[in-house]
Amino acid sequence: MEQKWLSWAKEIQAIAQTGLAYAKDVYDIERYQALRELSVDILANYTFESKEKIRLAFAGEEGYATPKVDVRGVVFQGDKILLVREKLDGKWALPGGWGDIGLSPSEVVVKEITEESGFQTEAIRLLALLDKKFHNHPPEPYHIYKLFILCRIVGGAAMEGVETSAVSFFAEDELPELSEERNTKEQLLTMFHYLHNPDKSVILD
Repeated sequence: MEQKWLSWAKEIQAIAQTGLAYAKDVYDIERYQALRELSVDILANYTFESKEKIRLAFAGEEGYATPKVDVRGVVFQGDKILLVREKLDGKWALPGGWGDIGLSPSEVVVKEITEESGFQTEAIRLLALLDKKFHNHPPEPYHIYKLFILCRIVGGAAMEGVETSAVSFFAEDELPELSEERNTKEQLLTMFHYLHNPDKSVILD
């Protein structure tokens, strides 16, 4: 479960962002800006990120505050799962990324798999829709929903991408060091459970 200080910081940021989107009174705007700065202070004190980096991230968020959507592709080859090594941290993750405006979740995951692994795929079914706060990810300022979509290879070949430095398949008992910001070991083991139990229903939260 997400730590209380992180939940409070996110909620304060969401209130501030939504307030700044609709406030007209100059004093209300100042109050919402003060709330946003308070959320920056909380995050800076409990994480290793600088206030400036957090402030810039929040400044780019406008309008009514809503969760971000992270879409991950689940691709099996025999009894092994496709992972890519992220250049940012040198660790491994399911291919995927933020949802794109104008693209459906299936279109996003197919695009991301091709860009990050070289494989062409088709989306088969949604396996899980998880709220990141309920899972053991490192702290971060955004409220994020994670979609895990089962896909099937239809072409292409393993090839690193702009954001990835390696592509490989791993068995359930030989998982590499994972990029836990993107996926946890427990989540990958859940994906293997779907491999062994294809009629398993979608997981929510």
